[in-house]
Amino acid sequence: MTTDKRKIRLATAWLGGCSGCHMSFLDLDELLIELAGRVDLVYGPLVDAKQFPEEVDLTLVEGAVTNVDNLQLARIIRSNSRVVVGFGDCAVTGNVTSMRNRIPVRDLLTAVYRQARAPIGEEALKDLPALLQQALPLHQAIAVDVCLPGCPPSPERIAAVVTALLDGEPVALDAAMRTFG
Repeated sequence: MTTDKRKIRLATAWLGGCSGCHMSFLDLDELLIELAGRVDLVYGPLVDAKQFPEEVDLTLVEGAVTNVDNLQLARIIRSNSRVVVGFGDCAVTGNVTSMRNRIPVRDLLTAVYRQARAPIGEEALKDLPALLQQALPLHQAIAVDVCLPGCPPSPERIAAVVTALLDGEPVALDAAMRTFG
């Protein structure tokens, strides 16, 4: 991935999840300084970009695909990214986010919004993107190149995957780094 001297265009995305994977990414601490010299962060919760950009080299996608907005963004990410990483257990398996899959969407919306008191309430439904019938792990919505498990993945796992990809190396996590949870 580092065949030329230009910086790698890195993006992160947050779909249906808790943002714990992004928090763990921030726990890379001093490695973030090294990364800043090697990558241009072009999209993610820390970037003020409204549209997912074109020609992204590497995208870390946190969370399951839960609604039509997530699905649309996932498809754009796949179309515009050279390498897509399923970032964390929700992206890899659906994890906690998919626990709602046993509840019909209509029943879920009724319990959470229609029967709830303010500040949530039924009026929030007008702004809610349509939920998919099932929360999907990322690979069931788009092709994924690398799966990075963990809830959240430890900074050591993130560093191992991101460093390997930036160095143009294959991702080979130790067995202890390939666990869920």
